[in-house]
Amino acid sequence: MTTVAAPPAAVESLVPKRKTRRPFGPGSIVKYALAILFLLIVLMPMYVLIVTSFKGGSDIGVTSQWNLPEHWTTVSWAKAWTSLSDSFFRTFQLAIPVAVISSLIGAANGFVLSRWRFPGADVVFTLILFGMFIPYQAVMIPLRDIVTTLGIPPGIPTLVFVHCIYGIPICTLIFRNYYATTVPEELVEAARVDGAGLLRTFGWIILPISIPGFVVTIIWQFTSAWNDYLFAIFLSNTRNGPITIALNALAGAQSPDYAASMAGALITSLPTLVVYVLLGRWFIGGLMAGSVKS
Repeated sequence: MTTVAAPPAAVESLVPKRKTRRPFGPGSIVKYALAILFLLIVLMPMYVLIVTSFKGGSDIGVTSQWNLPEHWTTVSWAKAWTSLSDSFFRTFQLAIPVAVISSLIGAANGFVLSRWRFPGADVVFTLILFGMFIPYQAVMIPLRDIVTTLGIPPGIPTLVFVHCIYGIPICTLIFRNYYATTVPEELVEAARVDGAGLLRTFGWIILPISIPGFVVTIIWQFTSAWNDYLFAIFLSNTRNGPITIALNALAGAQSPDYAASMAGALITSLPTLVVYVLLGRWFIGGLMAGSVKS
């Protein structure tokens, strides 16, 4: 039996090629130096926050803010948590419903506006987007008057309602672009042929493939509601409001406790930091998913 030798070119194609490393030249040195410089600039405020939060009263104002504490203490952390614990859990009652409800409404709006071309769809979409360009400061006084006139008590439920309304435009925009560029028309047509109506198509086919869009809107709405102060100061108070109101009260006015304020700021920012660490890798992918036609 005669064996035919493979051509040398074919044999070479089967051998994995080693990746050639680019030489570490002056351009790479400048690139990494600038990256380290920008990283240090970004991390400097965080360093001051952490260091100051562990300082005692005798260290603050005596030593430089850049110096490490002479006596490490967690008294300021305990004081900050005692002042913020109630509002900390109340803010979860605000941010989670806002993120979920506004995302679901935005997904429904985006699906209808991208796949159901009813008369005036573009006008409706434009009017919804118009809400993105209305500054909060322009509606604060009328909004407060409406809430007072209707007898709606200030607190978390009112803030949930307001944040959901203001989150609908951005969520609608994200989902409309996602469905228009990512979901194939053949998928919707196949569901229609099988007898699925608009609601069944949305609930059983569209929602399961909308995870990238939900990641983006949930992160966006969660952080917006968690970090909000303007709505909170008008529509709630320190007894029933979110953590930003309690943090402002903790800072004080006449004789502020800087260590407790720094600890409180770190406690306040921790949930949003955790959300971005856990879901950040999908955030950019979700944004890009609706940016180009596949």
